[in-house]
Amino acid sequence: MQIGMIGLGRMGANMVRRLQKAGHQCVVYDRNSEAVKSLEQEGATGASSASDFIGKLELPRAVWLMLPAAVVDESIAEISRMLAPGDVLIDGGNSYYKDDITRARALNEKSIHYVDVGVSGGVWGLERGYCLMIGGDDAAVSRLEPIFETLAPGIEAAPRTEGMKGSPGNAEKGYLHCGPSGAGHFVKMVHNGIEYGLMAAYAEGFNLLRHANAGTEGHRIDAENAPLREPDALRYDIDVAKVAELWRRGSVVGSWLLDLTAHALKSDADLAGFGGRVSDSGEGRWTSIAAIESGTPVPVLAAALFSRFSSRGEADYADKLLSAMRFEFGGHREQHG
Repeated sequence: MQIGMIGLGRMGANMVRRLQKAGHQCVVYDRNSEAVKSLEQEGATGASSASDFIGKLELPRAVWLMLPAAVVDESIAEISRMLAPGDVLIDGGNSYYKDDITRARALNEKSIHYVDVGVSGGVWGLERGYCLMIGGDDAAVSRLEPIFETLAPGIEAAPRTEGMKGSPGNAEKGYLHCGPSGAGHFVKMVHNGIEYGLMAAYAEGFNLLRHANAGTEGHRIDAENAPLREPDALRYDIDVAKVAELWRRGSVVGSWLLDLTAHALKSDADLAGFGGRVSDSGEGRWTSIAAIESGTPVPVLAAALFSRFSSRGEADYADKLLSAMRFEFGGHREQHG
């Protein structure tokens, strides 16, 4: 099947490679001409401009956007002017699901199909495949099924759940039509909210292991510092890298995320190459907003999001004000070191 890919970053380029390996024909375009040339050398059909890209696609066209959420609307506005009735436009980035609803309505007026696809797999997707969460009308999604089936990990990616019988469904293969426009990105949004929570849980747990030797460290004895009542109970020098390896084998908390954590800790258990500033690309915020709008409690997911804000210094002013209030009511002066 022929498909066009706009956006040849870490995800888009590897998705093209996976598709081409399975025999699909890919037309590619990116503002970075070197990215286009690289994939041309691997067998893709390169395009020098958006109009050149559209001209190289056969009717009815299938155009996949793999772009940052902030530039998707701009790209849709440019590309949709050149599309014809019956064409399909796919957004595989991390867009806000409410934007999908608006886009689908506008494109439907031109008889252009719009499909939103939440994609998980990261830089490992070329080898492992991509988990695909899909929203859109039945006809368009059905037409794209050969693409989805190629990109997805396949049934062999995980053991079948006990009790599952018969031919594997699409979810078991790693892709799922979740519902109408926006449903794919809604499911991916919640997926990423959960990801924030899982990452925070691992990070906090390993941090506690790292501080299990608090009883061996000197502590100030004054009114400003809570005493360590039982220092002998915290004298463990725990090798966190080895614990990560241990938990990968037979533990209830084992996961691919733990595999990646173990790899990072093996490389450098002190994590000296990282400053601890954790970004958020939007999905965690949208998850919390959806939870508020639906009245659904998600305290763990929300706390993980706020932790990311704190990691970037966005709690600094509040912390300074706390310190100032302590000084005002009790004369407590800050202690450093």
